[in-house]
Amino acid sequence: MADIVHLIKLCVGAEKVEDLLEWQAQRYGNGPAMHVTRMWPKRGDEILNGGSLYWVFKGAVLARQRVIGLEERIGEDGISRCAIILDREVVRTEAMVRRPFQGWRYLAIGDAPRDLPKTRTREEALPRELSVALSEIGLR
Repeated sequence: MADIVHLIKLCVGAEKVEDLLEWQAQRYGNGPAMHVTRMWPKRGDEILNGGSLYWVFKGAVLARQRVIGLEERIGEDGISRCAIILDREVVRTEAMVRRPFQGWRYLAIGDAPRDLPKTRTREEALPRELSVALSEIGLR
């Protein structure tokens, strides 16, 4: 049985989780959401074994969506791309500070922030200095 690995990606253009929800509802209606990327994950089996795409909003991970598929998409330029198919349920997570990066990255299961209880609709990110200090002593 394959291990599980997650993906992490900046949610460009969104300041909060509600922005992502609104954009996906407008774009995909009730169907599955997706993110199309140039690179195909080499660890696809591990992602599809229960992995999620963790979204970074303005420097903090605040939400995730379960990855339910990886599909090829051919762009108008004829180039093959990977569509990361996402469950429409957006699960809010504990805030976790994350520096900017390009594209997506793998996120080990042990490094992912915990889900918030469904009754909590948001969590503010800790100040960067405090988050770094907690992370350095293993408390995130």
